[in-house]
Amino acid sequence: MEMDIRKLKEAAVNVRNHAYVPYSHFKVGAAIMDDSGHIHAGCNVENVAYGPTNCAERTALFRAIADGVTARSFRMIAVVADMDEPVTPCGVCRQVLIELCSPDMPVYMGNLQGTWIQSTVGQLLPGAFGPQSLEQFGKSSE
Repeated sequence: MEMDIRKLKEAAVNVRNHAYVPYSHFKVGAAIMDDSGHIHAGCNVENVAYGPTNCAERTALFRAIADGVTARSFRMIAVVADMDEPVTPCGVCRQVLIELCSPDMPVYMGNLQGTWIQSTVGQLLPGAFGPQSLEQFGKSSE
């Protein structure tokens, strides 16, 4: 398990170098591990209009889904940026995480100095509106 966590964190640090950030210059890397142990990495990609910008966490998640990984079958995610404190996912990414991942999935948040903190998807978005929120209306979560 520790080796998987180390590989996941390294993938997040390495993919950060590919970030397209000509406006903010704020590079973020993320890597998510699926239930088979495969790592899907993503970085942030900016747009001059900012609204179309995609965060690293969502890039990694969407890449994994595009690669055929089933929603809610992820084991853990790591996100890293060059900050004094470990970086945390933005609100939009937290909403996407609660949609595609288990609420108890570990989230590792770090900085380039090697400081890491751990949380879970559910702890990052308490009281989340997720797929379970529509179950009472007979709506499928798939």
